[in-house]
Amino acid sequence: MANFHDNMKGKMDQYVWGVYQVSKVFPNEEIYGITSQLRRSAMSVILNYIEGFARKGDKQYVNFLKISYGSLKESKYLLFFVYREKFIRKNEYDKLIKLSEEIGAMLWTTIKGLEK
Repeated sequence: MANFHDNMKGKMDQYVWGVYQVSKVFPNEEIYGITSQLRRSAMSVILNYIEGFARKGDKQYVNFLKISYGSLKESKYLLFFVYREKFIRKNEYDKLIKLSEEIGAMLWTTIKGLEK
């Protein structure tokens, strides 16, 4: 479990870091809009995962995993939006989307496994 946990946490860290890197060049007028929202939703993915992992009991853990998964979906849409607005390049978008899909699969597998 620790290896899986460390692997997922590592991917989430890469994701947040990647979002922060690409969002540094967003237009200044978006600092309180899309930049802030994208960063918060990406950060929420790992923070909810960590908080849930630290809680006792599968029910609480699953709740935090679902919040993390929801934040991942939110940030994934925001990435699509900023790509469409040409705030990020295709290779940046592709890399972050691939990472988000890996994280999503890991979260979903964990959620389903704990709900059984």
